[in-house]
Amino acid sequence: MAQGLIRRADVDLVRERARLDEVVGEHVMLRTAGVGSMKGLCPFHDEKTPSFHIRPQLGHWHCFGCGEGGDVISFVQKINHLSFVEAVEMLAGRYGVQLHYEESGRGGDGDRPDFGTRRRLLDAHAIAEEFYREQLSAPASEVGRRFLAERGFDRAAAEQFGVGFAPEGWDAISSELRRRGFTEAELKASGLVSEGQRGVYDRFRGRLMWPIRDITGSTIGFGARRLLETDKGPKYLNTPETAIYRKSHVLYGLDLARKEISSQRRVVVVEGYTDVMAAHLAGVRTAVATCGTAFGAEHVKIVRRVMGDSNPSAGLRLNTDGRGLGGEVIFTFDGDAAGQKAALRAFEEDQRFVAQTFVAVEGSGMDPCDLRLAQGDAAVVDLVESRTPLFEFAIRSVLAQVDLDTVEGQVSGLRMAAPVVAQIRDRAMRPEYARRLSGWLGMDERTVLRAVHDAARSQGHAERGTHRGDDPYQPRSVPDHRLDGHGDPRPGERPAEGEGHDADEPMMPVARLADVVSRRDPVGQVEVQSLAVMLQAPRLLSVEQVGALPDDAFHVPALQGVWDVMLAAGTLLEAVDGTLTPARYLDQVLEIAGETVRPLIVEIANLQLPARDEESLGRLARSLLDRLSELSITREYSVLKQRLQRTDPSDAERYQEILRRLSEVQEKRRALNARDS
Repeated sequence: MAQGLIRRADVDLVRERARLDEVVGEHVMLRTAGVGSMKGLCPFHDEKTPSFHIRPQLGHWHCFGCGEGGDVISFVQKINHLSFVEAVEMLAGRYGVQLHYEESGRGGDGDRPDFGTRRRLLDAHAIAEEFYREQLSAPASEVGRRFLAERGFDRAAAEQFGVGFAPEGWDAISSELRRRGFTEAELKASGLVSEGQRGVYDRFRGRLMWPIRDITGSTIGFGARRLLETDKGPKYLNTPETAIYRKSHVLYGLDLARKEISSQRRVVVVEGYTDVMAAHLAGVRTAVATCGTAFGAEHVKIVRRVMGDSNPSAGLRLNTDGRGLGGEVIFTFDGDAAGQKAALRAFEEDQRFVAQTFVAVEGSGMDPCDLRLAQGDAAVVDLVESRTPLFEFAIRSVLAQVDLDTVEGQVSGLRMAAPVVAQIRDRAMRPEYARRLSGWLGMDERTVLRAVHDAARSQGHAERGTHRGDDPYQPRSVPDHRLDGHGDPRPGERPAEGEGHDADEPMMPVARLADVVSRRDPVGQVEVQSLAVMLQAPRLLSVEQVGALPDDAFHVPALQGVWDVMLAAGTLLEAVDGTLTPARYLDQVLEIAGETVRPLIVEIANLQLPARDEESLGRLARSLLDRLSELSITREYSVLKQRLQRTDPSDAERYQEILRRLSEVQEKRRALNARDS
């Protein structure tokens, strides 16, 4: 087993081999937009006029509408809701890059297998899924087909969700995998077999099989339902923990639901595989389920990533139809005691979400699968829409444990429910829930408000706020999906709002080109376009032109900041003379750029320049740099002229020094004019 960090050289090789236009073109209809540029409608926000630009030769993309941008890895991350490592692995598999992992000194994922091992395990599961699906049609699988039919699932539904059947024999899948070239060690590592005194045997036998897939759609495990009376095992048997399957990190159905979850900003968490099937077939296409474990912290991370659940202020506001602008997480549980207990466990995870959290419980205790079978698709949709805020459900569940007709019961209810109300993260909502609690208890409102206040203070959620670093909306460091293979923020990326900064310090504002320079500022436009040609097409410039630019060549402060970073990279002239590719130079610039200037550099690198072909772009580039040089010479001359006027002629040495420098500036201007002519 290798460790969790991908070697930087391998990450760079993935960026180099992965064709940005090919990857983006699978999601965006691209058309030519000038020299070396393509554009289309942004896949990350609604728009009618294309503002999404890519530059394949630079390997970077940028949307001038929503401000998103980055490289090919960040695009795969964002479009598929993957972590950085997952995106790199996906691209590596596609473009034939062998990845190597190294020891992590920063608490990385030390259980991650090397890329070759992971690929073999995924291949084994793909073969197993195909094998089980084929077996579902066999005569011996009648019990499985009958089980599905009794729950309202036809053959098409089984195909949609990849449902299969494991034969009763002891070596059906193990023999198939051996025939395909898998070794004994690989069989054991896959979790598809168990080991006894006489060797390995199939883990799943005579059971209905659901493939459990990761967010990319790769099968990483199975859930198996007992069907035969002779089977003395548990009702549901899942794949054990393996190098590619950890039940606390997986949500069944997420591969099918992720796009809808992202667009609707809503996820519906159900309890089982058949519930996910029933919900999707009924039209609730955001349904997912845990795999044999309670909904926990790792599941929260996955859902937040897919929903884009990162803006605290959005999460605490409602729109006109009562939905949270930060999204909704809806838990559906059985109406029995076990279901209520599960809902209360979910309540414990609520503070990890920005999104509003709800509970949907069917009154007669039916789960979504039973409900669809009994009352049809519309009933499942109605169940989700009849959701109850999780806080209200938690409070009422607590009160149901006491007799509110007695004084003792009311006091006990207050003591139990006040801490629940105190945990509501939106302090504006606490008083309203406290007032409702007073009504449910039949107690004086001021008494309840005081109890809630005392509970909040004792929990450390009073007006002073939580301890820095403990607030789930303000994590101390940039999350893993914005890190490179070494745990550092990736070039071209910025932390999401509320991420990657000290909770007690405001985020530095991220510069946008439209805020930096006005379109009506001719000097500013010359400076912007000059930076653009140096980043996009440095080979069209001359070493003499670029080398003549002073360190303070720009009057717009933010653009001077970009120029400072370009100079600090120290390799601009190598990009100009062709020793270094433009893409590699841009990567070097982004690597040393600060968090606030990186997005601006990416935006400038994707700026569309007014040139029809490379020849006209070359003329434009030379003209821009000459104009930039002229402007800097003019500013220098003006500064020296003003300094000369303020200098006392009696200070002969200083006066003569300024005159000498004025003469040098005039000579530079004459040389520039002579070169132009």
